[in-house]
Amino acid sequence: MFRSPSAASGVQRVIGAKHEGLTARGWRHTVLAPGAHEDGEIDCGGLPIPGSGGYRFVLRRAHAARLIEGAEPDIVEAADPYVLGWAVLDAAARLKVPAVAFCHSDLPRWMARLAGGAGGQDAAPARHAERHAAAYLTRLYERYDLVLAPSRAMTRRLHELGVHRAQHQPLGVDCTRFTPAAHSPRWRAQLLAQLGLAPRTRLFVYSGRFSPEKNLDVLAEAVDRLGPGHVLVALGDGPRPPRGERVRRLPGTRDTRRIARLLACADAFVHAGDQETFGLAALEAMACGTPVVVHAAGGLGELVHGVGLTVPSRRVDVWAEALRAAVGAGASPLASAGLARARAHDWEVVIEQFAARYRQAIRDHRRAHAPGALYAPPQPS
Repeated sequence: MFRSPSAASGVQRVIGAKHEGLTARGWRHTVLAPGAHEDGEIDCGGLPIPGSGGYRFVLRRAHAARLIEGAEPDIVEAADPYVLGWAVLDAAARLKVPAVAFCHSDLPRWMARLAGGAGGQDAAPARHAERHAAAYLTRLYERYDLVLAPSRAMTRRLHELGVHRAQHQPLGVDCTRFTPAAHSPRWRAQLLAQLGLAPRTRLFVYSGRFSPEKNLDVLAEAVDRLGPGHVLVALGDGPRPPRGERVRRLPGTRDTRRIARLLACADAFVHAGDQETFGLAALEAMACGTPVVVHAAGGLGELVHGVGLTVPSRRVDVWAEALRAAVGAGASPLASAGLARARAHDWEVVIEQFAARYRQAIRDHRRAHAPGALYAPPQPS
């Protein structure tokens, strides 16, 4: 649902990469989303969400299910756990094809933050919201043939919730576009001049949604503590942009080469979000050979562990020290290690993993539903 033709986001790049990779392998890949209008896409409508940057909330479950059925797929994947998640189950059941869910967000923790406030000061409402969201997610996902999660941490969390069919499936990065070769001293100099910054300014770059759970205020304050000569450049859109004397904002873009140029020309990539299930932008920065500093929690911390700097809190002073270290003399070996990890996540490798999972799910479903079949797909350990 959270894929808008007017918004630049990691979701957009993931779906685009899967579409390109699967069609190149002979699959017919159809995207159903609000406002979708390109070849191989279906518009399912939806109500605009104020202040969201172009997102729409889908309400018509039956209508969406009929659109899915009309595409006559062999397998259907849901990329969100809301109305479309249920529509996928409805359509898959009538079509007698497998349904796959990809868990892109930690819904229980997101609801807890929403109910309890950014600092979690309202503990009782937060616990209540998290408990009910977890029960909802379990009720939905237990109906799917396969559930995929992009990090081992999220996979374990789903297992703890009782979603035993959850399996770990990381996302990928296009290493032909996100590459150290995207670095350009001339482009960096032009950007600094455009932003009114001195030539030797240290650039800390964030790329992604401007939303509360990204903790962009922590990054802005941490960069401010480093003093003159340090700036946070935030690329993206959303309801909660970072603000401050040493903050510069750039509008979101769907031009992946421009994103790669910015990441490759940064002194460090920074992300303080503590509810990420993967960390696509961090992976893209690593593929550009740029040092990364991220929150130690969730998928971000897991992805960057051992190849970048991870910060286990929201304390501004701790973040300021980590940012200082990221542009110090010891950052180069970490950047090289991050580049190697990113190349192991190249989309060419990851798309093949997805295709293999889809083929297996189709085979398992057909065997399980063959006349007189007693077969049940094996459960992951």
